[in-house]
Amino acid sequence: MKPVTLKSFIPGIAWFFVILILICLPGNEIPEPTGWLEWMKLIRVDKLVHTGIFALLSFLFIRPIAKSPLSQKEKWNYIIKISIATSIWGLCTELIQKYFIPTRSFDMVDWVADSIGAILSLVFCRIVFATYLKKSAI
Repeated sequence: MKPVTLKSFIPGIAWFFVILILICLPGNEIPEPTGWLEWMKLIRVDKLVHTGIFALLSFLFIRPIAKSPLSQKEKWNYIIKISIATSIWGLCTELIQKYFIPTRSFDMVDWVADSIGAILSLVFCRIVFATYLKKSAI
């Protein structure tokens, strides 16, 4: 297996900046669902979007670690730290919106959705990358 390189984290870094750009959009520039899309307001689709974008962020950073030659213990150490960091980034995005972005606000439920995305990514990677993680058992 190849060692972990900075190049393997480029997709995660790029997605991090996509999220940063999205959270910096003023609230009045985000279109409201209208017409047949109004059902989206009822089921709070925006929370699913939060979960999805943060699950993808976490996954893009976990993947290179899971496929690395690190020991199983080192991999899980990093994977858990990545999931925690993803959740903290979700909290930071909410604080950025509250204090720096016009017409945006802090939403605790958004942060919970972000954290659920990080946890789902960890669980998904636990299942999908189990073979990679077991290959380098201590």
